[in-house]
Amino acid sequence: MKPPPSLTSDAYEAVTPESLRKEYEAGATVDELVAASGLSYGTVLNRLHDAGTVMRTSWQTRRMRQDPQARQRLAAHLRALYEQHGATLTELAAGAGETRRSARRLLIEAGGTVRTTQQTLRVRAAARAAERQKLAVSLRARYEAGATVPELAREHSYSVATVYRLLHQAKTRMRPQHRHGPPHDERKRP
Repeated sequence: MKPPPSLTSDAYEAVTPESLRKEYEAGATVDELVAASGLSYGTVLNRLHDAGTVMRTSWQTRRMRQDPQARQRLAAHLRALYEQHGATLTELAAGAGETRRSARRLLIEAGGTVRTTQQTLRVRAAARAAERQKLAVSLRARYEAGATVPELAREHSYSVATVYRLLHQAKTRMRPQHRHGPPHDERKRP
């Protein structure tokens, strides 16, 4: 590999710490500054430090270069999934194509707070209970419209006992059970 061309002392002095800092704070990396200025890596770092530059990590540089509105939208979406649907950080990461750590970072950027495992379990249990209640109300409406319990059980792939339980949970007034034999008066008495 060919070394970069050496700068004359005038060109070497023309690259001031302040000019490097300005470019760095605009989003340039140290490697890009080295390539553009022809200075060594150590010299660029020294000049950045002389100018009082606050150095970034690589992930901060990547975040800085991303579209800020897209990042904000993603962070808000992840927060909504996390808070309203009880998603875990692992599920957020898988859905967003990010790592668990970056999903956590996005969640915090959007103003969310990270839950403990127990809190996540409670959120999910509450969500399941709400879904079950919603189903119970839906079954009640269909039952009161004339559907039978066996029909509802077949439609929803539940057992008849589960449908009865859900109907009772929704405080459904049950119809009288049908007798499938002959009417009471026509039965023979011994």
